[in-house]
Amino acid sequence: MPLEAGEFHILGFPGNGTDEPEAFALVLNMDNHEEFSEPPVVRIHSECLTGESLGSLRCDCGYQLQEALRQIKKEGRGVLVYLRQEGRGIGLMNKIKAYELQDRGVDTMDANLMLGHPADARSFVRGAHILHGLGVERCRLLTNNPDKIHALEKAGIRVDARLPIEKRPDRYSLSYMQTKQTRFGHLYSFAEPGNP
Repeated sequence: MPLEAGEFHILGFPGNGTDEPEAFALVLNMDNHEEFSEPPVVRIHSECLTGESLGSLRCDCGYQLQEALRQIKKEGRGVLVYLRQEGRGIGLMNKIKAYELQDRGVDTMDANLMLGHPADARSFVRGAHILHGLGVERCRLLTNNPDKIHALEKAGIRVDARLPIEKRPDRYSLSYMQTKQTRFGHLYSFAEPGNP
C-alpha cells in the first residue's frame, strides 16, 4: 500500500461480529530479521476519525498516526497495528457527545464518566495478539501511554524501549493533552503551549 510515509504491506484481521471489530496492520520489512540489530519499531494505534480523517486540532491522534509511519519508514522496519477503538473505546457517537461536554469545560476523562462509560474502555490485548502472529516478541514501542507498555509486556512481548511520539500542544489541543498527562498518566515533556 503506497502511503505518504512510504510503501507498506497491509494485513487485515477480521472481527468476531460482536465485541471485536476488524483491525489491520501496516508492516515494513518484517521478514528480514537478520538484517537488523535492534527489535522493530511498533505502534499500537487506536482509531480517531476526527483527528485522522477530518484533521481535528483538538487531539494529537492524526499527528501520531502519520509520525509513527514516518518513524517506522526511517528505521526501515516495523509494524503499526490499527485498532478500531474510537473515542477511547466508547464509539463515535459517544465521542461527539463527550465533545459537547468538553465544550462546557469538562475534561476528557470526566466527559466519558458522565456519559456512563469508563474513562478509557480500550484494550490492547488484540494488538499484542496481532504482534505475536507477526512474529514480534520484542519491540521498541512508539507511545506516550504506559498502559500500552504494560499490556504488551503482560502479553509476553518485551518492550526494550519507549519511543516518545509528541506533538507540541497548541490552544486547541493543550487541555486534551494536559488531561492525558495529569489524569491518564501519559508521558509528555511539555508544560504549556509552544514549549518542548
